[in-house]
Parts: sequence; C-alpha cells; structure tokens
Amino acid sequence: MKTLFLMRHAKSSWDDDDLRDVDRPLAPRGMRDARKMGKRLAKRDKKIDLILSSPAVRARATAQLLAKKLGYKPKKIIVDDRLYAATERGLLAVIRALDNKLRRVILVGHNPELTALARRFSSDITQLPTSAIAEFKFDTRSWSDVAKDRLVKVARFTQKRNEKQSEH
Repeated sequence: MKTLFLMRHAKSSWDDDDLRDVDRPLAPRGMRDARKMGKRLAKRDKKIDLILSSPAVRARATAQLLAKKLGYKPKKIIVDDRLYAATERGLLAVIRALDNKLRRVILVGHNPELTALARRFSSDITQLPTSAIAEFKFDTRSWSDVAKDRLVKVARFTQKRNEKQSEH
C-alpha cells in the first residue's frame, strides 16, 4: 500500500503588496491552522516517510509546522521547485517518480493544481481550502502505478472538522 497526503499550504499573509508571490509568508491564522492540522494528523497515528514542499515561503512554513507536530525532523523536508506553479500532470510525475521504499508521503503545495489532482483520484473531493489535507491510499507497491483505479480509501481533513472518508 502507498498513502499519499496532499496538503494545501495554510493561510498566507497579504500584508506586503511588494512581495513576490513565492515570498509571501503565513498569516498568524495560517500558523495556528498548520499546527492544528499537524496535531490532527498525528492523532491518527500516521508515520510519515517523506514530506515534499513547494519552495514558496508559505508552503515551506506549513510543512515545517506540520512536521514538528508529526515528529518528523523539519530538516528532512525536501523542497522541490516542481511543486510551485505546477500542473496536475507535473505533480503526478513527481509522485510517480518517488522511491518505492517510501510508504507514506505528504506533498505540500498550492491550488488549483492540488484540488485538480485530488479530483483526478476521487470525485469525493471538490475543493481543498487552505490547510486542508486529502489522504489517498492506493493498493500498489509502486508509486508509478498510483491511479484512480488503484484507490482503496480517500479522506479529507479541514479546519472545520468535516472529515469525509470513503472506501473504494
């Protein structure tokens, strides 16, 4: 089994209009929400093998706050430039190239591409708001085989605690 978590970065700050998009930090609410989501995921006893993050400041900060709550060393987070301004296909290529020794991976990135990828796997997910996490469990031994027809479980976690789970 392979488990993929797609996490949209937490709420970012728009306080400084002069910052480039990639440089926008988290808002105070975003910091709180990222910690809460990490705590919720940790309560589900999810051991994570790898966290991949977009290079955007807000995504990296989200990944670091999440990692701390999960007992994952923040210095082990891999920042991957392909996760910023990506396409759904580009994200899928990153996932399908993962080392098969990894069983549980979190990808921290952006919308609209994360929602598009989540919808590709399951029509149960129509939107990923900030800080939301979509969990996909695939019946496969290889990341290169990750696809909708291999999906056995999907769940979505948001700040509103309206978790939605389905078995396929």
